[in-house]
Amino acid sequence: MSFDIDTDCRYLESHEWVRPDGDTARIGITDFAQDELGDVVFVELPSEGDDVTKAEEFGVVESIKAVSDLYAPVSGAVVAVNERLFDEPELVNDDPFGDGWMLEVAYEESDLDGLLTAEEYRDQTE
Repeated sequence: MSFDIDTDCRYLESHEWVRPDGDTARIGITDFAQDELGDVVFVELPSEGDDVTKAEEFGVVESIKAVSDLYAPVSGAVVAVNERLFDEPELVNDDPFGDGWMLEVAYEESDLDGLLTAEEYRDQTE
């Protein structure tokens, strides 16, 4: 099966993506991850103003199959949370790289070092 992989993003091996946009970056989980989880029914995320740390847990996603921890691909202060996910967690399944985004953080570009490129992530999921 083939999964969507956004070439503008960098990836963690644990299937989170980060899309840099100036001084901030959006974070979410990949199409592969949402497919493996099945129907997402709940998402727990930090609040605006909280800090997240690269490679450390920042939240939880719960599906009909499993509960999975979420790991931050970069460190930084949370500047926005996708609050739509609290009422519409299915957005993670419907549009993981679009409306299903989770956090926006102010980050340091050097945090992108060591993350997988789209091609490397595709190789991991095949």
